[in-house]
Amino acid sequence: MSPKETASKSTVSESELEVIKHDKEAGEFVVKHRQTGNISRIVDTFAEMFPMWAGRILVTADNEKWALTAARTATGFAASIIMSPAEAGIEGIVPPKETPDGRTGALIQIYHTTRRDLKTQMSLRIGQCIMTCPTTAAFDALPKAKRRLKVGRSLRLFGDGFQKRDVIAGRKVWRIPVMEGEFTVEDSFGAMKAVASGNFLILAEKQKAGLQAAEEAIKVINQKVRGVIMPFPGGICGSGSKVGSMKYKLGASTNHPFCPTLRKVLPDSQVPENVNSVYEIVINGLNSNVVKKAMAEGIKAAVKIPGVAKISAGNYGGKLGPFRAYLKEVLELT
Repeated sequence: MSPKETASKSTVSESELEVIKHDKEAGEFVVKHRQTGNISRIVDTFAEMFPMWAGRILVTADNEKWALTAARTATGFAASIIMSPAEAGIEGIVPPKETPDGRTGALIQIYHTTRRDLKTQMSLRIGQCIMTCPTTAAFDALPKAKRRLKVGRSLRLFGDGFQKRDVIAGRKVWRIPVMEGEFTVEDSFGAMKAVASGNFLILAEKQKAGLQAAEEAIKVINQKVRGVIMPFPGGICGSGSKVGSMKYKLGASTNHPFCPTLRKVLPDSQVPENVNSVYEIVINGLNSNVVKKAMAEGIKAAVKIPGVAKISAGNYGGKLGPFRAYLKEVLELT
């Protein structure tokens, strides 16, 4: 269940994007999608990313319905660490042949800035959202991580002295008696330094086209890339933010240069005349390679949709984080 190893660059095949020209004055690449003929501009910029601690949980259940129910509940209220208590999302479904107990599984990732806070969030979300869900069990999905969090060992106390140790597929687990039967949770969970805030912006002529492009990007990323999550609702952010505020004492406020309704009143607006809707796809991943891979796959899928005028990315000049994903590099534009 480890993420697929990917190169730091993703090849844009001849069947997808054709670079029409490099507009150096505008700092943009003009590209054409070979299948649909849609012409878009790719801004020569980068997504700025920063490190966070990540935990990865395999939720198993009697069927996919309950595995996903637990996964969705456990990853709720976790869109952005700016205001949410964590960042979290569903990575994908795992077939029974790849799970410790031979049942259908769902992989989720949870992110936080410190290991201590990560442990707290993992304990709360497993205890309140997975253990309470019918037929579920929770296993560690970072078995090779050197840092271990004693999550299951803490949750075992819910058994009020009736809990029992056990071993499943070589894993140390606790069996906690609950009203439906037993809840199984692994004794410890791995934690590792991961990468957060990979992103790209979809600038579209109309909201319908922009949303369609964003949905297509999420679908393709989920199909092709393992090891990443998109923490915003449905994987899509409709209200991107900037660090700080120009008027109020806030840690973050609306990303005004990319708000179409402010185009005519802002001298620094980044919204072209033909763009009326902007969506952001934010990607967290277990390493920078899988984040870049997801960005490339998502952008290629978005550009395919007619009405997508431009693709850009969010950054703060390198002040937010040490990792960068340049759009021209992940797409290999020359």
